[in-house]
Amino acid sequence: MTRRETSFRSMARLLVIAATLHLSLLAAEVIAQASFFQGKTITIVQGRDPGGSGDLRVRALVPFLEKYIPGNPKIVMEFMPGGGSRKAANYLFRTAKPDGLTVGNLSGGMVSLAVLGESGILYDLDKFYYLGSPYSTYHAVLVSRKEAGLDTIEKLRATPGLKLGAQSVGFSTFLEARVFAYILGLKDTSFIAGYSGVELDPALLRGEIDLRSNGADTIVQRNKDWLKGGVVNFHAITETPKGEKHPAFPNLPEIETFAKSPLDRKIIAMQRAFRVTGTPFVLPPGTPKDRVQTLQDAFRKTYKDPEFAKHYQKLTSDEPSPLLPEDHEQAIRDVPRDREAVEVFKRLANAVALPPRR
Repeated sequence: MTRRETSFRSMARLLVIAATLHLSLLAAEVIAQASFFQGKTITIVQGRDPGGSGDLRVRALVPFLEKYIPGNPKIVMEFMPGGGSRKAANYLFRTAKPDGLTVGNLSGGMVSLAVLGESGILYDLDKFYYLGSPYSTYHAVLVSRKEAGLDTIEKLRATPGLKLGAQSVGFSTFLEARVFAYILGLKDTSFIAGYSGVELDPALLRGEIDLRSNGADTIVQRNKDWLKGGVVNFHAITETPKGEKHPAFPNLPEIETFAKSPLDRKIIAMQRAFRVTGTPFVLPPGTPKDRVQTLQDAFRKTYKDPEFAKHYQKLTSDEPSPLLPEDHEQAIRDVPRDREAVEVFKRLANAVALPPRR
């Protein structure tokens, strides 16, 4: 046997030994995590009331998480509504035990509240561990009633004092409507809040309000007759993520086509960023890294399971568009935090006059 052959065989043996050792360590880690989670109960703290669409999205994951988390722990819910998930996020950051047995599911508002520096925020957005979200796409559509005769953007701009309706100040439909009004250059627009979600469409058709923003999927599910024409006008759409066309509105002009400045584009990017983060699953800071990785892997396997997609659609009537843990962390890092854009966005998020275009 030549010296080269001997050296090659020695290297091959070393590689086999290294691979075997690596697999042994992985197996030991899986056993250790299974040993930790076995017989335990994981509590998912939801920053909302029970029974709504957000709750259903969480429940769609539960049987798969119980399957994929080593040791197959039981999963239960705790509800902590208040302040757009502010209360739950503060609890998870400051009070919850960081042992891997408390997971948060929060509204996308926990991201915007922190970036905009709203009051009562006691958490650092960048110190949570992220486990992804079951959805990350969203399309907001600006709608007016047909009888108002506002069938073009030019007519909207030429009509001062239009009334836009929404659920409440700071609610997603309120903010989306305000961003549409700002970017489209509408004049002296008034904003009427205080409706429930199901009250807004009748209010629009009765003429109490002239415009509203709504999700494209919601329009398709609740108001299919609107798609046939004759009832409302569709003016513009915000695609999240950018370039993600909605099948019911493939030719509707995207909001960025109306942007006139770099600041306009930053505002739109911020709006998209707040939506693309979905409803984040998070772990408290200080959770042991091995348990973080174990839970991230379980969520990753859940999102990629074809049976999960079927179960999710059956339970929520929506198709999932998962944001994986690693992509979720990147999405949080990518949220625009430019000072000028934040100041303008804060005005858009509150019940004050629209800021002037810059």
